[in-house]
Amino acid sequence: MIEKFSRRIFCLSGMAAFLSGCANKFRSYSGPEVTRLRLYKSERLLVLDGVEGVLRTYPVGLGFAPTGHKQFEGDGRTPEGAYTIDRRNPDSLFHLSIGISYPNDADRAFAAARGLSPGGDIFIHGGPRQGIDPLDKRDWTAGCISVTDRQIEDVYAMVRDGTPIDIYA
Repeated sequence: MIEKFSRRIFCLSGMAAFLSGCANKFRSYSGPEVTRLRLYKSERLLVLDGVEGVLRTYPVGLGFAPTGHKQFEGDGRTPEGAYTIDRRNPDSLFHLSIGISYPNDADRAFAAARGLSPGGDIFIHGGPRQGIDPLDKRDWTAGCISVTDRQIEDVYAMVRDGTPIDIYA
């Protein structure tokens, strides 16, 4: 009886340790520095570059209206151009997220000239939000770049604030 109880405790504690390790969304990374990100919207591909070349690539989802450069709040487009990673959100509603410096001065001026807001809060994040099937609807964000939760854990660990990101059509 005691042996059976001990075996159960051992198995349960082992399972608890395994599951707690799976639940940790904060990974460590000790590889080469990510020096630049490139996003190819038409290919739905995010590339993480190091000094000596490509370190990783990830398939992505985009805003719900992905064609063209983001111009106004609510247009569903993902920005195009040169930006930087400027913040991170460990408490994101989409698992983890890293912020992109959109809008820049030109984006703000363009929208202001038309009496509109350029929007903001553009991130690379996990997902998708509850109720969205990533296999059925790839471009579901309001203009952000989405990857899987597992992938954003890697990106979050690898990419530092201040890293440039070039977003191409």
